[in-house]
Amino acid sequence: MLKIGEIVQTIKGIIETRIGLVKQEIQDEFVGILSRLILLIIIGSMLLLVFLFLSLSLAFFLSQVTKSPYLGFLIVALMYFLVVLVLFLSRDSLKIQEKLSAVLKDFIFQIKNNKEDE
Repeated sequence: MLKIGEIVQTIKGIIETRIGLVKQEIQDEFVGILSRLILLIIIGSMLLLVFLFLSLSLAFFLSQVTKSPYLGFLIVALMYFLVVLVLFLSRDSLKIQEKLSAVLKDFIFQIKNNKEDE
């Protein structure tokens, strides 16, 4: 006949094993999310540099076309100002916020979705 102590020890072992598995799953998900966030920051930094050099190239090109040393930079600055103005005016748009949220969630939490698919 089984003793109560053995049953309690077995249940205790099962619970400890399950807790260990849950901790491991949480760690794996955290590392996956953290690596995706770091990748997102690196991609954002690279895109920022690309836009910087493209903007400078366009400004110098427009300066040569207009034969004015400052007009090309002014045109590029005005283009960016218009982009900022459009973004500022559309900041309360629910469609844009929902789309951006969906894209970020899909990118950052993609590991979790892949595990669910398997």
